[in-house]
Amino acid sequence: MAEKIGTALVQMGVRIVLLRLLLPEDLGVVAVLMAFSTVALVVVDSGFSQTLIRKVAPEPGDFTSVFVFNVAVSLALYLLLTAVSPFVAAYYDMPLLAQLAPVFYLLLPANALGVVQMARFARQFRFALLSKVTFAASVASGFAAVVMALAGWGIWSIVAQQVLTLLVRAALLWWLSDWRPRASFDGAALRRMAPYSFRLMASDLISALYNKLPQFALGRMYASETLGYFDQAQKLKDLPVASTTIAVQGVTFPALSKIRDDRERFAESYRQIVMVVAFVLFPVMLGMSAVAPDMFAVLLGERWMPTVPYFETICLAGLFYPVAQVALNVLKVQSDGAIIVRLEVVKKVVLTAIFCVTIPRSVDAVVRGLVLFALFEMAVNFLATTRYTSLTLLRFVRTLLPVALTAAAMYLSVRLSVRLLPDDALLRLAAGIAVGVVSYAGFAALFRLEAFRETVVLLCSQLLHR
Repeated sequence: MAEKIGTALVQMGVRIVLLRLLLPEDLGVVAVLMAFSTVALVVVDSGFSQTLIRKVAPEPGDFTSVFVFNVAVSLALYLLLTAVSPFVAAYYDMPLLAQLAPVFYLLLPANALGVVQMARFARQFRFALLSKVTFAASVASGFAAVVMALAGWGIWSIVAQQVLTLLVRAALLWWLSDWRPRASFDGAALRRMAPYSFRLMASDLISALYNKLPQFALGRMYASETLGYFDQAQKLKDLPVASTTIAVQGVTFPALSKIRDDRERFAESYRQIVMVVAFVLFPVMLGMSAVAPDMFAVLLGERWMPTVPYFETICLAGLFYPVAQVALNVLKVQSDGAIIVRLEVVKKVVLTAIFCVTIPRSVDAVVRGLVLFALFEMAVNFLATTRYTSLTLLRFVRTLLPVALTAAAMYLSVRLSVRLLPDDALLRLAAGIAVGVVSYAGFAALFRLEAFRETVVLLCSQLLHR
């Protein structure tokens, strides 16, 4: 978590510098490229990395076979996406896209080089090492991007940041690992892992496609700067959400896999994970929504103020997404993967209906629809876990409700306090953050929230351990 917060802060600092130097329409082009690469990355992995983590005793040939598969698929997709990029550029009326694509899509083979290494470190619970690698890669690529932007390279600085992040990460993973693909490629090993892996891939692929569907559609129906505003609102929201979720999922998937046969311990661990994640993220998301106008005015300037309404609303989706992903992790551990695919189909039918209604109307409608869907996804994922754990709906609600009410009280305190201050964005931002931190901690301590006590115990144990 510490690494993810540090990485998020570095990425936010880099993004603030870059957004001040770049144009919204250029970032709209990158949003389309990122949409295609996100889907392609799911195909590159094909669920095999999670299968390696979940498998009780993988053979050396399993790792080699997955590595060869990942690299081969990544190269094939790189060639395919690069070849079709001129047609994609013409479809979206974005000539710059075809110029960026051959360099941008290098992130596919760069990612493939590190997938198996990350899976091996995850199996060994070497998350401290993975954290340092991720942080170092973010710092190195962020520094390079800022230097390029200041030197006048424009949108190429964003492209370089995306590719360098994965290249540096892969290089560090290989340097720090003693694993090399010495065993022979074994197609039979892939076939044995394929049923579970491909179910996960199908689920992840559906999810990736629909997560990026607004970018695919908005890039065609609206001006590229509008897509840039929408995409940056999502990215800024995702910095704390995605960072925390990745940290929690990465650690809890192998940990829960080891105790999946202990029904009571598994259910209580699941509940505590949900509780602590909510306690950390609920105030962050509501707090960012509360101070959004002043935060954008101070950090990004007038050019990006049209992003504020999108950001204020999309932050609400960040309340539900992390909890939904924890529940999904439980399903990955306890089920054979079939229910995950079925759930994804159901959720995407609902999301399709939402998009059909909202995309033709406005970007504001799309954002509100995404918040509604995030709530629906959390509910559906949790209800599915009740088949595999003893955590009941009532216990789940009683765990989350005190945290949600405390965060809501904090939100109201911030909104009311900043209204009483003079029209100075920096002053209001600083005061809003201070009021948010003090009021949330105060309310949590005053009402003796279980989540507050548990978080304090966790922090104290880590500090004492250090």
